[in-house]
Amino acid sequence: MTFLGYRRTDGRVGIRNHVLIIPSVVCANRVARGISQLVTGTTWVEHQHGCTQLGDDAALTRRVLVAHGTHPNVYGVVVVGLGCETMRAQDIAAGIREACPDKPLRLVIIQDEGGSVKAMAAGASAAHEMVSGASCMERTPSDVSELILGTECGGSDACSGISANPALGVASDLLIDAGGSVILAETTELIGAEHLIAARAVNPQVAARCYDVIKRCEDSAKSMGVDMRGGQPTPGNIEGGLSTIEEKSLGCIYKAGTKPLQDIIDYAMPVTKKGLIWMDTPGQDIEQITGMVAGGCHFVVFTTGRGTCCGSPIAPTIKVATNTALYEKMKDNMDVNAGTIITGDESVQQVGRRIYQEMLQVASGKCPRAEILGFNDFAIKRIGPSM
Repeated sequence: MTFLGYRRTDGRVGIRNHVLIIPSVVCANRVARGISQLVTGTTWVEHQHGCTQLGDDAALTRRVLVAHGTHPNVYGVVVVGLGCETMRAQDIAAGIREACPDKPLRLVIIQDEGGSVKAMAAGASAAHEMVSGASCMERTPSDVSELILGTECGGSDACSGISANPALGVASDLLIDAGGSVILAETTELIGAEHLIAARAVNPQVAARCYDVIKRCEDSAKSMGVDMRGGQPTPGNIEGGLSTIEEKSLGCIYKAGTKPLQDIIDYAMPVTKKGLIWMDTPGQDIEQITGMVAGGCHFVVFTTGRGTCCGSPIAPTIKVATNTALYEKMKDNMDVNAGTIITGDESVQQVGRRIYQEMLQVASGKCPRAEILGFNDFAIKRIGPSM
């Protein structure tokens, strides 16, 4: 099976052809946004990081920013820095250039350009040329085995583990059967179900890491005086009909389908294996999506029972409603209705195949609603305090 994608010079394939504006530091957010608003065909990210970060925390921010710049969905990049920050824009640009020597890249330093207005003009000029080049590229047939899917559930309800998540699991299996990769994330929302995913690990080492990752997550919560077991951290999930984190986890894990667990990787690390991969991310939706996209996922399928509106700046996000009432209520945001499983009009397998077909259409250029509405949510996991 094939889809229509953009072949990069490094051999990877993208499903979008974005020109991305990246601020290296929170102080450059406004200029990055201004550049993107001046040039149609660009997108941008905003974040609260890039200065007074230390050690692993600073390294993580750099890794996420560089990974977005080198992502196969991105044609070209304008990196914007203030000029005195810890996370030097020069270093972000150098990381992108090292990984992707042929990718169009421009560095803009606000202090060197003479202020925000001149920096926006310089960045807009560079972005204008990149969009012109990107518009000349044509999509070509690519094998489905090259796709990486990121899975997400948020604003869950009592139907999540019955309809949308199992259906997404079917779609995940179909992609893996075709040779692709699937990311399961949200470590906090696997608490209580870790034994089920560990039983599917390809070897004892991966199985042991399942328990280690969960323990580290729980220990972190306990250090703040919170016991995750038996509790439900979000009021919306309770109102949706979920009583405990274990109950949510047992529904969440269905997104992973039935295939063996090949590996567990840290937050925002690249996916290098085929099949099912667990990425150790927070349960916070935007931080999780940002981590998966940094890991290389081309698109995200996001199931919800309460309703959610977010989307990535560079990876199309497909929304699947767990119930028909939500689908009808939030049609501006929902792409697929899995509520037909609840009403008995379709089976889990039928809806799963519909999700899979939607994925292939989006990979070939169809815009899901979050993309049409211009959602470009971006948040990086924080490890330590600002200093």
